Amino acid sequence: MTGRVVVIGVPGLRWDDLDPRRTPALWELAARGSSASLSTRTVPPEGLPVTCPAAGWLTVSAGQRAGAPGTGCGPLPEPVTGADGTAAIPNWSELVAVQQESPFKARLGLLADAVNAAGGKIAAIGPGAALAAADRSGRIATYAATPAALPDLTPYALVVAEAGEITGAQPDDPADDGRGQARRAAVSAADRTVAEVLAKVPAGSTVLVAGLSDSPGRGEGSIAHLHVAIAAGGPYGHGWLTAASTRQRALVTITDVTTTVTHLLGLPTPEGAVGRAWSGGGAAPPVSEAAPGLADADLASQVLREVREPFFITLVAAQLLFYGLAALVIRRHRRMLTTTRVVATVSGALPVSIFLAQLVPWWGFTHPMPALLGTILGFAVLVAGLAYAGPWRRHVLGPPAVVAGISSLALLADVVTGSRLQVNAVAGYEPVTGGRFYGFGNMAFAVYSTGTILLLAAVACALRRRPRLAVAVCVAYGLLAIAGDGWPTWGADFGGVPSFVLGVAVCVLMVTGRRVSVLRLGLVAVAGVVLIMLIAVADWLRPADRRTHLGAFVQQIIGGEGGSVVGRKLGAMLHTLGNLPLTLLSVVALAFLFLVLARPSRWGAPALSLAYERAPELRAGLFGALTAAFTGFLINDSGIAIPAMALTVAVPLTLAASVRALQTTPPTTAARSSAPAGATAPPSP
Repeated sequence: MTGRVVVIGVPGLRWDDLDPRRTPALWELAARGSSASLSTRTVPPEGLPVTCPAAGWLTVSAGQRAGAPGTGCGPLPEPVTGADGTAAIPNWSELVAVQQESPFKARLGLLADAVNAAGGKIAAIGPGAALAAADRSGRIATYAATPAALPDLTPYALVVAEAGEITGAQPDDPADDGRGQARRAAVSAADRTVAEVLAKVPAGSTVLVAGLSDSPGRGEGSIAHLHVAIAAGGPYGHGWLTAASTRQRALVTITDVTTTVTHLLGLPTPEGAVGRAWSGGGAAPPVSEAAPGLADADLASQVLREVREPFFITLVAAQLLFYGLAALVIRRHRRMLTTTRVVATVSGALPVSIFLAQLVPWWGFTHPMPALLGTILGFAVLVAGLAYAGPWRRHVLGPPAVVAGISSLALLADVVTGSRLQVNAVAGYEPVTGGRFYGFGNMAFAVYSTGTILLLAAVACALRRRPRLAVAVCVAYGLLAIAGDGWPTWGADFGGVPSFVLGVAVCVLMVTGRRVSVLRLGLVAVAGVVLIMLIAVADWLRPADRRTHLGAFVQQIIGGEGGSVVGRKLGAMLHTLGNLPLTLLSVVALAFLFLVLARPSRWGAPALSLAYERAPELRAGLFGALTAAFTGFLINDSGIAIPAMALTVAVPLTLAASVRALQTTPPTTAARSSAPAGATAPPSP
């Protein structure tokens, strides 16, 4: 064992709490150390989406998300001390039983057992720290209630100390979100405790400070936040922190604390610990600039929580209204077709614009919801402007191809460069919930796969006279896009790869005029599953501290936990059917596609059939995109969200193509015979 580590937990500490005068000890530590936001997601109590202090400390003990008994955030258990300086956690067996009822099956005492097995000594200061430093039996080798009671830290390889004043403070006003005088006084008291611990830290030690939980109280009991993470000494100089668990600069997780401690002590990562060691994340500005920037990241998460639901309600309502108006235009108002085509193109650009909007700090505006809507609409208009900026605008698939291409290429570039456009996006992932931090989220995958497949169809259309080249280009980019989705260091998307493979295969088969049979679909589906399993096994073969959740799933299968993981995701998928807005959007979009575009207008032939006549490859792209979307619905835990987002791309772009086909067709009468839209077959190569 090498080195010495001191972990100071300050539950409830956020970056906007730090101040050079009110918190001088923490400010100085951040000035010389590395800093990040800390996602503290554990197992929340029922009905309260926050991390309780006890759950935060127990998660450090287990290196896996842990929970505490009860329906709220109860007090920390007071250790029972012995005359020899040892202590025991009362009702430890109850805490262990709680973890066995959780899907994460956290093993309490994992950290202490690893240090003890290597011959190291552990000390805990404070009741919360005792939870983290207890071994599997709930015993702490050395315990002190306060820093003053443990004057010499030299004998210990690991010291876990608690500065718990913030969670004990009640806000002055229930409406002030805990930002009143009571909290400020508690933060200052916590800083004094931190200073007292730091004064005893032996030279050469590495200090980790973590805001391990939320600070539940009257004013903020239902609000989860990002918290403070600081590492100083040892390998950590001034800069940002990061970890392989997030791949995001200045963002780490609570489960990383355990792995970081064992890594610093020269110990292997204990089996069952899911975090990754904190590491340097590059140069950072002075703490006077870094702290406000990290506080802004927490603000973005809070604003996102407030605007996400109304945003999707607004999006669904706008889409439904648009489909209704478009149905009237297509059937009766030929003079408004140009406007409808442009609006449809803008609508198809909205999904990718949700992610492009992260280039603008909309959450910092006084009225974030209008700022978000305006930013997304602005990017959608910009993308649509590019779609009509060149001679391709005259072609049926011209503008849809540009929008689809931007949707595909922008999101591919995003995952290759770190997935920053998905962080705190309304259709992305938020660090506070800790569900995902990198790669393709399911909604982003829906936009990406749909855009990619429609782009392949447009490429095949443009290269129709050179069918071999068309197939080669489609297969090459299709494979690149699938690799971008599934490769561990890029998209790391387990459920997306099989559905994406199936969608691309359907598109290519139809473009080449081959029959899409059940047998072929079955073989392609098996190939998709084999491909993602090979990628996952390749990830599993890497060192444990470098694996993504793909390799972790292989390990769970080996450990007999694969069934519970699949069952949990299946349950989550079925639960999404209760999301009425997204379910309604999916149903209405499909109804519009097959009951409006595929039916004759008052001028004769169905608009969709006309589009198929002028660009037969559109049929291949549309059916391929729908195949990927609904397969993704069945095998991903986001369920209905995937087809809902995919249809938000596919249907408006199909409408834009169909409207252009109507515009280039002389009006006929409604009595003119017309074949169903699906009967138009692409030409043979």
